[in-house]
Amino acid sequence: MSTTIEATAAAATTEARIPRQIPYIIGNEAGERFGFYGMRNILTPFLIGSLLLYAPEAERAGVAKDVFHTFVIGVYFFPLLGGWLSDRFFGKYRTTLWLSLVYCLGFVCLALSTGNRTGFYAGLFLIALGSGGIKPLVSAFVGDQFDQSNKHLAKVVYDAFYWTINFGSFFASLLMPIFLRSHGPAVAFGIPGALMFIATLVLWLGRRKYVMVPPSPPDPHSFLRVARTALLARTPGQGRPGLVVAGLGGVLALLSLAWLVRTDFVIAVLLALGLLIAFGGLGTSLQLERARAVHPPAAVDGVRAVLRILIVFALVTPFWSLFDQKASTWVIQGAAMRMPEEAWWWPGWLVKSPAQMQALNPVLVMLLIPFNNLVLYPALRRLGIEVTALRRMGVGLAFSGLAWIVAALIQLQIDGGDAVSLAWQVAPYALLTFGEVLVSATGLEFAYSQAPPSMKGAIMSFWLLSVSYGNLWVLVTNAAVRNDAVTAQIAASGMGETAFLMFFFAGFAFAAALAFGLYARHYPVQDYYRSA
Repeated sequence: MSTTIEATAAAATTEARIPRQIPYIIGNEAGERFGFYGMRNILTPFLIGSLLLYAPEAERAGVAKDVFHTFVIGVYFFPLLGGWLSDRFFGKYRTTLWLSLVYCLGFVCLALSTGNRTGFYAGLFLIALGSGGIKPLVSAFVGDQFDQSNKHLAKVVYDAFYWTINFGSFFASLLMPIFLRSHGPAVAFGIPGALMFIATLVLWLGRRKYVMVPPSPPDPHSFLRVARTALLARTPGQGRPGLVVAGLGGVLALLSLAWLVRTDFVIAVLLALGLLIAFGGLGTSLQLERARAVHPPAAVDGVRAVLRILIVFALVTPFWSLFDQKASTWVIQGAAMRMPEEAWWWPGWLVKSPAQMQALNPVLVMLLIPFNNLVLYPALRRLGIEVTALRRMGVGLAFSGLAWIVAALIQLQIDGGDAVSLAWQVAPYALLTFGEVLVSATGLEFAYSQAPPSMKGAIMSFWLLSVSYGNLWVLVTNAAVRNDAVTAQIAASGMGETAFLMFFFAGFAFAAALAFGLYARHYPVQDYYRSA
């Protein structure tokens, strides 16, 4: 009997096919990513050269970096809203479609307001709302199209999904700086908007083919209700240490808001939210077993699984600090380097701007994903090394730190007065991209597989929220170096401010990789794919 069941399962696995609706989702994502990266990758150079920033010329690069990272924070903060709307009210498809229309409106504002500060920032807000709101939904929507009979194909599709994202990003990164230089910002921001409209149309065309997982009804055993029960439950003869810890987090959150909200609203809100999540999660874990008296074991175990996942996400935040600065810090560094026009292999007819170096990232991703799957991972398995998701993510963190060591060494040469070729940036881009493939592409699948069914949209939102916190660390660090005492310490090191910060972020990534590796050794991997 057992042999028959195993044979049937093996036959089903062999006959499994990639769902026919997947191309619509991947096509939608390719167009959306072209639109997003097209505007994102020209945002910093546009702001530095425009009249929208009310700042002296010497300070414009720093202010442009702050605007850029604040925008990215918004993009990766709004997934909380999108995940909540999807999980509780409208479902993934309808929420994605409606927020995509908001997204398109943001591009209209951007293209029409390149000389109007209020209109331009309104466009950035709408793009952050639309792009951020759909982020946790599209990748989770891909997972919904699979069940136990074909879940082994999900990794292939997630890799193809990520490959397609970078296909769109490559052309956007390469072409939009050219359009910005030759046709102006209205055209450069308008073309990505047109691609976003096409992406929305492609999503709509597949509407009759998708597997539509309905939104979750009000659940008496939801994550928040189980956590609330655990924190408030009384046990005879015992105190409530978890409630004390959660209360302390609330007090610290209020203090951070009161202290920072007038000087930097974004930093204040994110720090307050982070304190609530961290202390609330710790407090809940201390008393979680008390919830078993009210809630079923599966609900309590689901909360514990979510809390474990959030620790993984928190340890990944330093990676995003490094990764997203390639569109700000590295672009500014590239502007201080020289074009290697004398090199026979340099495509001078095409590469006219340092911002175009960002096109290296997606094209390397498109090469590395098949290389890893077809060559590297099989070779490691033959050597007896199991290439788990957590191991890939930990190694990816370390590679991102190595990339920034190389970038810092380049900066030291620039600060020393050398005319450094822009071609040297290929090395840090290659290292950072290898780290990205190990962290980001893996994280999409990991986040979906580890999330209990009722929390998939929310968990994807928290995964994306980790990007906001990565960019928060950049804002906090940039604010810190404006302090005279910190500036004096950097000067005493003998390095310029940029080089010092590059070494700092590299150390940040190495420390995170070490902590991630220690935590991953004890992480209990789950399997939450739906049944066939």
